[in-house]
Amino acid sequence: MFNKEIMAVLIAYLLGSVPFAYIFARVTRGIDIRQAGTGNVGAMNTWREAGTLPGLSVLVLDAAKGSLAVLTAEALGMPLFVVMLSGIAAVAGHNWPVFLHFKGGRGAATTLGVLLAFMPEQFGISFVVIATILLLTWNTGLAVGVGVLVLILVAWATGREAVFVVYPFVLGVFGLLRNIFDLKQELEKYHSLKAVLFRSLPFPGTRGKSDLHP
Repeated sequence: MFNKEIMAVLIAYLLGSVPFAYIFARVTRGIDIRQAGTGNVGAMNTWREAGTLPGLSVLVLDAAKGSLAVLTAEALGMPLFVVMLSGIAAVAGHNWPVFLHFKGGRGAATTLGVLLAFMPEQFGISFVVIATILLLTWNTGLAVGVGVLVLILVAWATGREAVFVVYPFVLGVFGLLRNIFDLKQELEKYHSLKAVLFRSLPFPGTRGKSDLHP
Protein backbone atom coordinates (compact mmCIF):
# COMPACT_ATOMS: atom_id res chain seq x y z
CA MET A 1 0.00 0.00 0.00
CA PHE A 2 2.77 2.39 0.95
CA ASN A 3 4.48 1.71 -2.38
CA LYS A 4 1.28 2.68 -4.21
CA GLU A 5 1.16 5.96 -2.34
CA ILE A 6 4.76 6.73 -3.22
CA MET A 7 4.01 5.85 -6.83
CA ALA A 8 1.04 8.24 -6.91
CA VAL A 9 3.20 11.12 -5.66
CA LEU A 10 6.00 10.22 -8.09
CA ILE A 11 3.55 10.19 -11.00
CA ALA A 12 2.34 13.63 -9.92
CA TYR A 13 5.89 14.96 -9.82
CA LEU A 14 6.65 13.58 -13.29
CA LEU A 15 3.44 15.09 -14.66
CA GLY A 16 4.43 18.43 -13.21
CA SER A 17 7.90 18.08 -14.69
CA VAL A 18 6.65 18.00 -18.29
CA PRO A 19 8.14 21.32 -19.57
CA PHE A 20 5.45 22.55 -21.94
CA ALA A 21 7.01 26.03 -22.13
CA TYR A 22 10.32 24.54 -23.23
CA ILE A 23 8.62 22.22 -25.75
CA PHE A 24 6.41 24.88 -27.35
CA ALA A 25 9.21 27.45 -27.57
CA ARG A 26 11.47 24.88 -29.23
CA VAL A 27 8.84 23.66 -31.68
CA THR A 28 7.35 27.03 -32.66
CA ARG A 29 10.37 29.34 -32.53
CA GLY A 30 13.40 27.07 -32.24
CA ILE A 31 14.52 28.79 -29.04
CA ASP A 32 15.46 27.60 -25.58
CA ILE A 33 13.01 29.38 -23.31
CA ARG A 34 15.53 29.14 -20.46
CA GLN A 35 17.80 31.46 -22.46
CA ALA A 36 15.09 33.85 -23.68
CA GLY A 37 13.40 36.74 -21.93
CA THR A 38 13.50 36.18 -18.20
CA GLY A 39 14.52 32.54 -18.58
CA ASN A 40 11.38 31.48 -16.72
CA VAL A 41 9.96 28.20 -18.01
CA GLY A 42 6.37 29.37 -17.86
CA ALA A 43 3.41 30.61 -19.86
CA MET A 44 4.04 34.37 -19.77
CA ASN A 45 7.65 34.12 -20.87
CA THR A 46 6.56 31.76 -23.65
CA TRP A 47 3.80 34.20 -24.62
CA ARG A 48 6.27 37.04 -25.02
CA GLU A 49 9.07 35.10 -26.66
CA ALA A 50 7.19 32.56 -28.80
CA GLY A 51 3.80 34.17 -29.41
CA THR A 52 0.21 34.28 -28.19
CA LEU A 53 -0.93 30.81 -29.22
CA PRO A 54 2.08 28.98 -27.73
CA GLY A 55 1.73 31.06 -24.56
CA LEU A 56 -1.96 30.26 -24.18
CA SER A 57 -1.29 26.59 -24.92
CA VAL A 58 1.36 26.46 -22.21
CA LEU A 59 -0.95 28.22 -19.73
CA VAL A 60 -3.72 25.66 -20.29
CA LEU A 61 -1.42 22.64 -20.30
CA ASP A 62 0.51 23.73 -17.21
CA ALA A 63 -2.80 24.06 -15.35
CA ALA A 64 -4.03 20.75 -16.79
CA LYS A 65 -1.04 18.80 -15.48
CA GLY A 66 -1.80 20.07 -11.98
CA SER A 67 -5.40 18.96 -12.25
CA LEU A 68 -4.41 15.63 -13.76
CA ALA A 69 -2.02 14.93 -10.88
CA VAL A 70 -4.82 15.35 -8.35
CA LEU A 71 -7.38 13.43 -10.41
CA THR A 72 -4.93 10.57 -10.99
CA ALA A 73 -4.29 10.21 -7.26
CA GLU A 74 -8.03 10.19 -6.63
CA ALA A 75 -8.60 7.62 -9.39
CA LEU A 76 -5.98 5.37 -7.78
CA GLY A 77 -8.02 5.45 -4.58
CA MET A 78 -5.38 7.30 -2.60
CA PRO A 79 -6.27 8.78 0.82
CA LEU A 80 -6.87 12.52 1.01
CA PHE A 81 -3.42 13.25 2.39
CA VAL A 82 -1.76 11.56 -0.59
CA VAL A 83 -4.05 13.42 -3.00
CA MET A 84 -2.97 16.70 -1.39
CA LEU A 85 0.69 15.69 -1.46
CA SER A 86 0.33 14.76 -5.13
CA GLY A 87 -0.86 18.28 -5.91
CA ILE A 88 2.17 19.76 -4.16
CA ALA A 89 4.42 17.28 -5.99
CA ALA A 90 3.01 18.45 -9.34
CA VAL A 91 3.83 22.07 -8.51
CA ALA A 92 7.29 21.02 -7.34
CA GLY A 93 7.77 19.15 -10.61
CA HIS A 94 6.94 22.30 -12.58
CA ASN A 95 9.28 24.42 -10.48
CA TRP A 96 12.13 21.90 -10.44
CA PRO A 97 11.57 19.55 -13.41
CA VAL A 98 13.77 16.50 -13.64
CA PHE A 99 13.69 16.77 -17.45
CA LEU A 100 15.36 20.23 -17.42
CA HIS A 101 17.97 19.65 -14.74
CA PHE A 102 15.61 21.09 -12.12
CA LYS A 103 15.36 24.56 -13.71
CA GLY A 104 11.68 25.30 -14.21
CA GLY A 105 9.00 27.92 -13.73
CA ARG A 106 7.24 29.53 -10.81
CA GLY A 107 4.28 27.17 -10.59
CA ALA A 108 1.39 29.66 -10.86
CA ALA A 109 -0.67 27.88 -13.54
CA THR A 110 0.03 24.44 -12.10
CA THR A 111 -1.09 25.62 -8.66
CA LEU A 112 -4.36 26.82 -10.18
CA GLY A 113 -4.87 23.45 -11.87
CA VAL A 114 -4.33 21.64 -8.57
CA LEU A 115 -6.83 23.85 -6.75
CA LEU A 116 -9.37 23.56 -9.57
CA ALA A 117 -9.36 19.77 -9.27
CA PHE A 118 -9.22 19.75 -5.48
CA MET A 119 -12.02 22.24 -4.76
CA PRO A 120 -13.86 23.14 -7.98
CA GLU A 121 -16.94 24.61 -6.27
CA GLN A 122 -14.97 27.37 -4.55
CA PHE A 123 -12.53 27.85 -7.39
CA GLY A 124 -15.03 29.65 -9.64
CA ILE A 125 -15.17 32.80 -7.51
CA SER A 126 -11.42 32.78 -7.07
CA PHE A 127 -10.91 32.46 -10.82
CA VAL A 128 -12.88 35.64 -11.50
CA VAL A 129 -10.58 37.53 -9.12
CA ILE A 130 -7.48 35.97 -10.68
CA ALA A 131 -8.57 36.84 -14.23
CA THR A 132 -9.40 40.42 -13.25
CA ILE A 133 -6.05 41.06 -11.55
CA LEU A 134 -4.19 39.37 -14.39
CA LEU A 135 -5.85 41.62 -16.98
CA LEU A 136 -5.02 44.71 -14.90
CA THR A 137 -1.42 43.88 -14.04
CA TRP A 138 -0.27 40.95 -16.23
CA ASN A 139 1.40 39.70 -13.06
CA THR A 140 0.62 36.01 -12.65
CA GLY A 141 2.26 35.78 -9.24
CA LEU A 142 0.15 38.62 -7.83
CA ALA A 143 -3.03 37.30 -9.47
CA VAL A 144 -2.57 33.78 -8.15
CA GLY A 145 -1.52 35.00 -4.71
CA VAL A 146 -4.64 37.12 -4.27
CA GLY A 147 -6.76 34.39 -5.84
CA VAL A 148 -5.53 31.82 -3.35
CA LEU A 149 -6.31 34.22 -0.50
CA VAL A 150 -9.85 34.68 -1.86
CA LEU A 151 -10.20 30.91 -2.19
CA ILE A 152 -9.26 30.46 1.47
CA LEU A 153 -11.81 33.08 2.53
CA VAL A 154 -14.55 31.53 0.36
CA ALA A 155 -13.87 28.05 1.75
CA TRP A 156 -13.99 29.40 5.30
CA ALA A 157 -17.12 31.51 4.70
CA THR A 158 -19.01 28.60 3.16
CA GLY A 159 -18.24 26.33 6.10
CA ARG A 160 -16.04 23.85 4.29
CA GLU A 161 -13.93 21.42 6.29
CA ALA A 162 -10.63 22.72 7.66
CA VAL A 163 -8.64 20.87 5.01
CA PHE A 164 -10.18 23.06 2.29
CA VAL A 165 -8.93 26.14 4.14
CA VAL A 166 -5.51 24.80 5.06
CA TYR A 167 -4.58 23.23 1.71
CA PRO A 168 -4.74 26.39 -0.45
CA PHE A 169 -2.88 28.20 2.33
CA VAL A 170 -0.10 25.59 2.16
CA LEU A 171 0.09 25.89 -1.62
CA GLY A 172 0.14 29.68 -1.32
CA VAL A 173 3.03 29.58 1.15
CA PHE A 174 4.84 27.08 -1.08
CA GLY A 175 4.47 29.48 -4.02
CA LEU A 176 5.59 32.46 -1.95
CA LEU A 177 8.73 30.67 -0.82
CA ARG A 178 9.49 29.78 -4.44
CA ASN A 179 9.10 33.39 -5.59
CA ILE A 180 10.36 35.45 -2.67
CA PHE A 181 14.00 35.49 -3.83
CA ASP A 182 12.96 36.63 -7.33
CA LEU A 183 10.77 39.37 -5.84
CA LYS A 184 13.63 40.57 -3.66
CA GLN A 185 15.91 40.76 -6.70
CA GLU A 186 13.30 42.73 -8.66
CA LEU A 187 12.80 45.24 -5.84
CA GLU A 188 16.55 45.73 -5.54
CA LYS A 189 16.88 46.22 -9.30
CA TYR A 190 13.95 48.54 -9.97
CA HIS A 191 13.49 50.26 -6.58
CA SER A 192 9.80 50.54 -7.32
CA LEU A 193 6.98 48.42 -5.97
CA LYS A 194 4.74 49.62 -8.82
CA ALA A 195 7.24 48.39 -11.42
CA VAL A 196 7.35 45.00 -9.74
CA LEU A 197 3.56 44.66 -9.46
CA PHE A 198 2.60 45.90 -12.94
CA ARG A 199 4.13 44.08 -15.89
CA SER A 200 4.24 44.85 -19.61
CA LEU A 201 1.68 43.23 -21.87
CA PRO A 202 2.62 39.65 -22.76
CA PHE A 203 2.80 40.14 -26.52
CA PRO A 204 5.80 39.85 -28.85
CA GLY A 205 5.52 43.53 -29.73
CA THR A 206 6.10 44.51 -26.12
CA ARG A 207 9.43 42.73 -25.72
CA GLY A 208 12.05 45.06 -24.42
CA LYS A 209 9.58 47.43 -22.71
CA SER A 210 10.08 45.65 -19.42
CA ASP A 211 12.02 42.62 -18.32
CA LEU A 212 9.75 42.07 -15.36
CA HIS A 213 8.00 39.02 -16.73
CA PRO A 214 6.34 36.42 -14.44
